Amino acid sequence: MIKKNVSLQTFNTFGVKVAAKLFAQAENEDQVRNVIQSDEFRKHDNLILGGGSNVLFTKDFDGIVLRNHIQGVEVIEETPSSVVVRVGGGVVWHEFVLYCIEHGWNGVENLSLIPGSVGASPMQNIGAYGVEVETVFHELEAIHLQTGEIHYFNGSDCNFGYRDSIFKNKLKGEYLISRVTFQLSKDNHFNISYGAIEQELEQMGVKSLSARAVSNAVIAIRQSKLPDPKEIGNSGSFFKNPIVDQAIYNKIKGQFPEVVAYSAGEGKMKLAAGWLIDQAGWKGVTRGNYGVHKKQALVLVNYGGAKGKEIYNLSEEILNSIHEKFGVSLEREVNIY
Repeated sequence: MIKKNVSLQTFNTFGVKVAAKLFAQAENEDQVRNVIQSDEFRKHDNLILGGGSNVLFTKDFDGIVLRNHIQGVEVIEETPSSVVVRVGGGVVWHEFVLYCIEHGWNGVENLSLIPGSVGASPMQNIGAYGVEVETVFHELEAIHLQTGEIHYFNGSDCNFGYRDSIFKNKLKGEYLISRVTFQLSKDNHFNISYGAIEQELEQMGVKSLSARAVSNAVIAIRQSKLPDPKEIGNSGSFFKNPIVDQAIYNKIKGQFPEVVAYSAGEGKMKLAAGWLIDQAGWKGVTRGNYGVHKKQALVLVNYGGAKGKEIYNLSEEILNSIHEKFGVSLEREVNIY
Protein backbone atom coordinates (compact mmCIF):
# COMPACT_ATOMS: atom_id res chain seq x y z
CA MET A 1 0.00 0.00 0.00
CA ILE A 2 2.90 2.37 0.78
CA LYS A 3 4.95 3.04 -2.37
CA LYS A 4 8.43 4.53 -2.73
CA ASN A 5 9.60 7.50 -4.83
CA VAL A 6 6.23 8.42 -6.34
CA SER A 7 5.86 11.43 -8.66
CA LEU A 8 3.49 14.09 -7.31
CA GLN A 9 3.18 15.96 -10.61
CA THR A 10 -0.38 14.74 -11.23
CA PHE A 11 -1.32 15.26 -7.57
CA ASN A 12 -0.71 19.03 -7.49
CA THR A 13 -2.61 21.45 -9.74
CA PHE A 14 0.53 23.54 -10.31
CA GLY A 15 1.86 20.47 -12.13
CA VAL A 16 5.28 20.88 -10.47
CA LYS A 17 7.61 17.93 -11.03
CA VAL A 18 8.45 16.69 -7.56
CA ALA A 19 8.38 13.29 -5.89
CA ALA A 20 7.45 11.88 -2.49
CA LYS A 21 9.89 9.57 -0.76
CA LEU A 22 6.86 7.51 0.34
CA PHE A 23 3.25 7.66 -0.87
CA ALA A 24 -0.07 6.01 0.04
CA GLN A 25 -3.68 6.54 -1.01
CA ALA A 26 -6.57 5.80 1.37
CA GLU A 27 -10.04 4.87 0.09
CA ASN A 28 -11.61 4.51 3.57
CA GLU A 29 -11.00 5.08 7.27
CA ASP A 30 -9.46 1.64 7.84
CA GLN A 31 -6.85 2.28 5.15
CA VAL A 32 -6.05 5.64 6.78
CA ARG A 33 -5.46 3.86 10.11
CA ASN A 34 -3.28 1.20 8.46
CA VAL A 35 -1.03 3.92 7.07
CA ILE A 36 -0.83 6.17 10.14
CA GLN A 37 -0.07 3.20 12.41
CA SER A 38 2.80 2.05 10.17
CA ASP A 39 6.47 2.49 11.03
CA GLU A 40 6.94 4.48 7.82
CA PHE A 41 4.37 7.06 8.90
CA ARG A 42 5.61 7.33 12.48
CA LYS A 43 9.28 7.70 11.49
CA HIS A 44 8.88 10.27 8.71
CA ASP A 45 7.48 13.75 8.17
CA ASN A 46 3.97 13.43 6.77
CA LEU A 47 1.66 15.39 4.53
CA ILE A 48 -2.08 14.80 4.04
CA LEU A 49 -3.03 15.58 0.45
CA GLY A 50 -6.49 16.06 -1.01
CA GLY A 51 -7.00 17.54 -4.47
CA GLY A 52 -3.56 19.19 -4.42
CA SER A 53 -5.11 22.51 -5.43
CA ASN A 54 -3.80 24.55 -2.54
CA VAL A 55 -0.16 23.48 -2.37
CA LEU A 56 3.08 24.59 -3.95
CA PHE A 57 5.93 22.10 -3.76
CA THR A 58 9.31 23.83 -3.84
CA LYS A 59 11.24 20.53 -3.57
CA ASP A 60 10.78 16.76 -3.29
CA PHE A 61 8.87 15.71 -0.16
CA ASP A 62 11.30 13.80 2.06
CA GLY A 63 8.63 11.93 3.97
CA ILE A 64 5.29 10.19 3.44
CA VAL A 65 2.37 11.70 1.52
CA LEU A 66 -1.06 10.26 2.38
CA ARG A 67 -3.69 11.10 -0.21
CA ASN A 68 -7.26 11.22 1.09
CA HIS A 69 -9.45 9.55 -1.53
CA ILE A 70 -12.47 8.64 0.66
CA GLN A 71 -15.61 8.73 -1.50
CA GLY A 72 -19.37 8.60 -0.96
CA VAL A 73 -22.39 10.90 -0.61
CA GLU A 74 -25.22 9.84 1.73
CA VAL A 75 -28.36 11.55 3.01
CA ILE A 76 -28.45 11.58 6.82
CA GLU A 77 -31.67 13.50 7.35
CA GLU A 78 -34.28 15.01 5.05
CA THR A 79 -37.33 17.26 5.44
CA PRO A 80 -39.51 18.95 2.80
CA SER A 81 -37.35 22.08 3.07
CA SER A 82 -33.82 20.81 3.83
CA VAL A 83 -31.37 17.93 3.65
CA VAL A 84 -28.32 16.91 5.70
CA VAL A 85 -25.75 15.12 3.58
CA ARG A 86 -22.50 13.36 4.59
CA VAL A 87 -19.70 13.40 2.03
CA GLY A 88 -16.34 11.62 1.75
CA GLY A 89 -13.35 13.92 2.20
CA GLY A 90 -11.79 12.71 -1.06
CA VAL A 91 -14.78 13.64 -3.23
CA VAL A 92 -13.92 16.31 -5.81
CA TRP A 93 -15.58 19.53 -4.60
CA HIS A 94 -17.06 20.63 -7.94
CA GLU A 95 -18.49 17.13 -8.55
CA PHE A 96 -20.23 17.40 -5.17
CA VAL A 97 -21.66 20.82 -6.16
CA LEU A 98 -23.05 19.34 -9.39
CA TYR A 99 -24.48 16.37 -7.46
CA CYS A 100 -26.33 18.82 -5.15
CA ILE A 101 -27.74 20.74 -8.11
CA GLU A 102 -28.98 17.50 -9.73
CA HIS A 103 -30.78 16.58 -6.51
CA GLY A 104 -32.33 20.01 -5.89
CA TRP A 105 -30.18 20.82 -2.86
CA ASN A 106 -29.25 24.50 -2.69
CA GLY A 107 -26.52 26.43 -0.91
CA VAL A 108 -23.25 25.51 -2.64
CA GLU A 109 -23.99 26.71 -6.21
CA ASN A 110 -21.95 29.92 -5.68
CA LEU A 111 -18.95 27.69 -4.89
CA SER A 112 -18.99 26.01 -8.32
CA LEU A 113 -15.69 25.21 -10.01
CA ILE A 114 -13.55 25.79 -6.91
CA PRO A 115 -10.70 23.29 -7.26
CA GLY A 116 -9.89 20.77 -4.56
CA SER A 117 -11.64 18.16 -2.44
CA VAL A 118 -14.52 18.15 0.05
CA GLY A 119 -12.12 17.44 2.93
CA ALA A 120 -10.22 20.66 2.26
CA SER A 121 -13.38 22.80 2.08
CA PRO A 122 -13.81 23.39 5.84
CA MET A 123 -10.06 23.49 6.41
CA GLN A 124 -9.80 26.48 4.05
CA ASN A 125 -13.35 27.70 4.72
CA ILE A 126 -13.54 28.05 0.95
CA GLY A 127 -15.63 30.90 -0.37
CA ALA A 128 -16.68 32.71 -3.52
CA TYR A 129 -19.31 35.21 -4.67
CA GLY A 130 -20.64 36.06 -1.22
CA VAL A 131 -20.83 32.49 0.17
CA GLU A 132 -18.42 30.63 2.46
CA VAL A 133 -18.56 26.94 3.28
CA GLU A 134 -19.29 27.68 6.95
CA THR A 135 -22.79 28.88 5.92
CA VAL A 136 -23.76 25.31 4.90
CA PHE A 137 -21.43 23.39 7.24
CA HIS A 138 -22.99 21.01 9.80
CA GLU A 139 -20.08 18.96 11.18
CA LEU A 140 -17.02 16.99 10.15
CA GLU A 141 -15.32 13.76 11.11
CA ALA A 142 -11.55 13.81 11.40
CA ILE A 143 -9.08 11.02 12.13
CA HIS A 144 -6.44 11.95 14.70
CA LEU A 145 -3.10 11.06 13.15
CA GLN A 146 -1.53 10.02 16.46
CA THR A 147 -4.32 7.84 17.88
CA GLY A 148 -6.42 6.85 14.84
CA GLU A 149 -9.55 7.96 16.73
CA ILE A 150 -12.39 9.74 14.95
CA HIS A 151 -13.22 13.13 16.46
CA TYR A 152 -16.27 15.22 15.55
CA PHE A 153 -16.17 18.99 15.05
CA ASN A 154 -19.17 21.32 14.77
CA GLY A 155 -19.05 24.85 13.36
CA SER A 156 -17.87 26.56 16.54
CA ASP A 157 -15.23 23.85 17.10
CA CYS A 158 -13.77 24.66 13.66
CA ASN A 159 -13.19 28.32 14.57
CA PHE A 160 -13.89 29.48 11.02
CA GLY A 161 -12.40 32.72 9.73
CA TYR A 162 -11.66 34.24 6.34
CA ARG A 163 -10.07 31.34 4.40
CA ASP A 164 -9.18 29.94 7.78
CA SER A 165 -10.08 27.33 10.40
CA ILE A 166 -8.56 25.64 13.44
CA PHE A 167 -7.05 23.04 11.07
CA LYS A 168 -4.80 25.68 9.49
CA ASN A 169 -3.32 26.88 12.78
CA LYS A 170 -3.88 25.34 16.23
CA LEU A 171 -4.56 21.81 14.91
CA LYS A 172 -2.45 21.98 11.74
CA GLY A 173 -1.05 18.58 10.78
CA GLU A 174 -2.93 16.72 13.54
CA TYR A 175 -5.94 15.38 11.62
CA LEU A 176 -7.15 13.94 8.33
CA ILE A 177 -10.68 15.18 7.56
CA SER A 178 -12.42 11.98 6.51
CA ARG A 179 -16.04 13.10 6.03
CA VAL A 180 -17.92 16.40 6.02
CA THR A 181 -21.66 16.86 6.69
CA PHE A 182 -23.54 19.78 5.13
CA GLN A 183 -27.03 21.17 5.74
CA LEU A 184 -28.55 22.29 2.44
CA SER A 185 -31.84 23.91 1.55
CA LYS A 186 -34.56 22.91 -0.88
CA ASP A 187 -35.96 26.46 -0.90
CA ASN A 188 -35.25 28.67 -3.90
CA HIS A 189 -33.36 31.47 -2.15
CA PHE A 190 -30.19 32.36 -4.03
CA ASN A 191 -27.36 34.80 -3.39
CA ILE A 192 -26.72 36.72 -6.60
CA SER A 193 -25.78 40.12 -5.18
CA TYR A 194 -22.01 39.58 -5.17
CA GLY A 195 -19.70 40.25 -8.09
CA ALA A 196 -21.04 39.93 -11.61
CA ILE A 197 -23.53 37.08 -11.07
CA GLU A 198 -26.65 39.18 -11.69
CA GLN A 199 -25.15 40.70 -14.83
CA GLU A 200 -24.05 37.27 -16.10
CA LEU A 201 -27.55 35.82 -15.51
CA GLU A 202 -29.00 38.71 -17.50
CA GLN A 203 -26.60 38.09 -20.39
CA MET A 204 -27.52 34.41 -20.29
CA GLY A 205 -31.20 35.36 -20.62
CA VAL A 206 -32.21 33.60 -17.39
CA LYS A 207 -35.83 34.40 -16.53
CA SER A 208 -36.38 32.18 -13.48
CA LEU A 209 -33.63 31.62 -10.95
CA SER A 210 -32.38 28.14 -10.12
CA ALA A 211 -29.28 26.66 -8.52
CA ARG A 212 -28.19 25.41 -11.93
CA ALA A 213 -28.53 28.88 -13.47
CA VAL A 214 -26.50 30.46 -10.65
CA SER A 215 -23.89 27.70 -10.96
CA ASN A 216 -23.65 28.18 -14.73
CA ALA A 217 -23.20 31.93 -14.24
CA VAL A 218 -20.45 31.39 -11.67
CA ILE A 219 -18.72 28.85 -13.95
CA ALA A 220 -18.86 31.29 -16.89
CA ILE A 221 -17.38 34.11 -14.78
CA ARG A 222 -14.63 31.90 -13.35
CA GLN A 223 -13.72 30.46 -16.75
CA SER A 224 -13.49 33.95 -18.24
CA LYS A 225 -10.99 35.03 -15.56
CA LEU A 226 -9.19 31.94 -14.32
CA PRO A 227 -7.01 29.41 -16.16
CA ASP A 228 -8.02 25.74 -16.16
CA PRO A 229 -5.38 23.80 -14.13
CA LYS A 230 -5.64 20.99 -16.71
CA GLU A 231 -4.29 23.41 -19.31
CA ILE A 232 -2.11 25.82 -17.28
CA GLY A 233 -0.70 24.82 -13.90
CA ASN A 234 -2.08 26.99 -11.08
CA SER A 235 -3.72 26.84 -7.66
CA GLY A 236 -6.41 29.46 -8.16
CA SER A 237 -6.02 32.50 -5.91
CA PHE A 238 -2.46 32.48 -4.59
CA PHE A 239 -3.00 35.38 -2.15
CA LYS A 240 -5.69 36.26 0.38
CA ASN A 241 -7.56 39.56 0.18
CA PRO A 242 -5.99 41.56 3.05
CA ILE A 243 -8.22 42.95 5.81
CA VAL A 244 -7.01 46.32 7.11
CA ASP A 245 -8.11 48.96 9.61
CA GLN A 246 -10.31 51.77 8.31
CA ALA A 247 -7.45 54.25 8.89
CA ILE A 248 -5.10 52.32 6.59
CA TYR A 249 -7.85 52.04 3.98
CA ASN A 250 -8.49 55.81 4.18
CA LYS A 251 -4.79 56.50 3.68
CA ILE A 252 -4.64 54.22 0.60
CA LYS A 253 -7.86 55.71 -0.78
CA GLY A 254 -6.37 59.18 -0.40
CA GLN A 255 -3.50 58.17 -2.69
CA PHE A 256 -5.46 55.78 -4.90
CA PRO A 257 -9.13 56.91 -5.06
CA GLU A 258 -10.07 53.97 -7.31
CA VAL A 259 -8.96 51.31 -4.77
CA VAL A 260 -11.28 48.26 -4.75
CA ALA A 261 -12.44 47.32 -1.24
CA TYR A 262 -15.39 45.92 0.71
CA SER A 263 -16.56 46.42 4.28
CA ALA A 264 -15.32 43.66 6.59
CA GLY A 265 -17.25 44.93 9.64
CA GLU A 266 -15.94 46.25 12.97
CA GLY A 267 -14.10 49.18 11.39
CA LYS A 268 -12.23 46.94 8.96
CA MET A 269 -12.02 46.91 5.17
CA LYS A 270 -11.15 44.01 2.85
CA LEU A 271 -8.92 45.13 -0.01
CA ALA A 272 -8.94 43.30 -3.36
CA ALA A 273 -5.49 41.70 -3.52
CA GLY A 274 -5.84 41.28 -7.29
CA TRP A 275 -6.30 45.05 -7.69
CA LEU A 276 -3.24 45.79 -5.53
CA ILE A 277 -1.08 43.36 -7.53
CA ASP A 278 -2.39 44.75 -10.82
CA GLN A 279 -1.65 48.34 -9.75
CA ALA A 280 1.89 47.32 -8.80
CA GLY A 281 2.40 46.22 -12.41
CA TRP A 282 2.51 42.45 -11.95
CA LYS A 283 -0.52 41.35 -13.98
CA GLY A 284 0.62 39.34 -17.02
CA VAL A 285 4.31 39.39 -16.05
CA THR A 286 6.01 36.29 -17.48
CA ARG A 287 9.37 34.84 -16.46
CA GLY A 288 10.18 32.13 -18.96
CA ASN A 289 7.77 29.28 -18.23
CA TYR A 290 5.96 30.81 -15.23
CA GLY A 291 4.42 34.12 -14.19
CA VAL A 292 1.29 36.05 -13.19
CA HIS A 293 -1.84 35.26 -15.19
CA LYS A 294 -2.73 37.87 -17.78
CA LYS A 295 -6.44 38.00 -16.83
CA GLN A 296 -6.25 37.62 -13.05
CA ALA A 297 -3.36 39.04 -11.04
CA LEU A 298 -4.23 36.84 -8.03
CA VAL A 299 -3.21 33.73 -9.96
CA LEU A 300 0.38 32.57 -10.39
CA VAL A 301 0.87 30.09 -13.24
CA ASN A 302 3.21 27.34 -14.42
CA TYR A 303 3.18 27.29 -18.22
CA GLY A 304 5.05 24.00 -18.13
CA GLY A 305 8.26 22.82 -16.52
CA ALA A 306 8.63 25.61 -13.95
CA LYS A 307 10.16 24.78 -10.58
CA GLY A 308 8.10 25.40 -7.46
CA LYS A 309 10.95 27.43 -5.98
CA GLU A 310 10.78 29.82 -8.95
CA ILE A 311 7.06 30.38 -8.42
CA TYR A 312 7.65 30.86 -4.69
CA ASN A 313 10.38 33.45 -5.33
CA LEU A 314 8.02 35.33 -7.66
CA SER A 315 5.37 35.39 -4.91
CA GLU A 316 7.99 36.79 -2.52
CA GLU A 317 8.79 39.60 -4.96
CA ILE A 318 5.07 40.42 -5.22
CA LEU A 319 4.65 40.49 -1.41
CA ASN A 320 7.59 42.90 -1.06
CA SER A 321 6.34 45.07 -3.91
CA ILE A 322 2.83 45.44 -2.43
CA HIS A 323 4.22 46.27 1.00
CA GLU A 324 6.50 48.92 -0.51
CA LYS A 325 3.78 50.54 -2.65
CA PHE A 326 0.74 50.34 -0.33
CA GLY A 327 2.12 49.51 3.13
CA VAL A 328 -0.05 46.37 3.13
CA SER A 329 1.18 42.86 3.99
CA LEU A 330 -0.32 40.21 1.71
CA GLU A 331 -0.60 36.59 2.85
CA ARG A 332 -0.31 33.51 0.67
CA GLU A 333 -3.46 31.40 0.53
CA VAL A 334 -1.44 28.45 -0.78
CA ASN A 335 0.48 26.08 1.52
CA ILE A 336 4.19 25.92 0.73
CA TYR A 337 6.22 22.68 1.02
